[in-house]
Amino acid sequence: MNKMIHNISCVIIVKNGQNTIKNTLDSLTDFTEVVVYDNGSTDKTIEIVKDYSNVTIIQGVFLGFGPTKNKAISFTKNAWVLSLDADEVLSVEFLSNLKNLVLNEACIYTILRTNYYKESEIKYCWGNDIIVRLFNKNSTSFTNEKVHEKVIEKDYKVDLLEGAVRHYPYSTVSDFIVKLDSYSTIFALDNVGKKKSSPLKAILNALFSFIKTYFFKRGFLDGYAGLIIAFSHMATNFYKYMKLYELNKK
Repeated sequence: MNKMIHNISCVIIVKNGQNTIKNTLDSLTDFTEVVVYDNGSTDKTIEIVKDYSNVTIIQGVFLGFGPTKNKAISFTKNAWVLSLDADEVLSVEFLSNLKNLVLNEACIYTILRTNYYKESEIKYCWGNDIIVRLFNKNSTSFTNEKVHEKVIEKDYKVDLLEGAVRHYPYSTVSDFIVKLDSYSTIFALDNVGKKKSSPLKAILNALFSFIKTYFFKRGFLDGYAGLIIAFSHMATNFYKYMKLYELNKK
């Protein structure tokens, strides 16, 4: 019988994650508590989630990424929380190491995240991420940023959890379009009246983003996926500053 994880709650926020959340939840069956906070799914996400006996479903509104993740975490029974996205999958090695981990309250823990487009690992445009994802909710939390949120590190010791967490953020070109529209809107709303913008700034940021991703980071070595990603980064930067420009003019 597999050793279960009783002292760590896994938390996921999701909206319309039917294409990825099953693989995510399949990798979490050894957790006795998984909290899924759904913020308005209109696809089969909730139907899929209901098949997992270790999952508690909470339905609520989206408040921005940081505030929503903190809200979701408030529903957990355990003090220790592993925050995951609905398109991330724990490897067997990661789970094995997590089960044998002696948690230290003076620490917060990072994951090593490998990134994929469809089933192909993206090694240059994105590379690997090291992100704080395991922490004690009684002593820290996510920042209140509505986008690009992160765990508040304070004066903690930071330890890396061994083993990979695989990330599948995009499975079609359309996924890029949907997400760039959403992320650029959140950025603009979060920065209206705080940051200046202009059409020139939008163009320059967009061009620099493409050059950085495709050439400086050698995204061309990721094949056609590298071109899609670099163009998506360019479009995201263009639209987030143009949307901000429009909002600042009102």
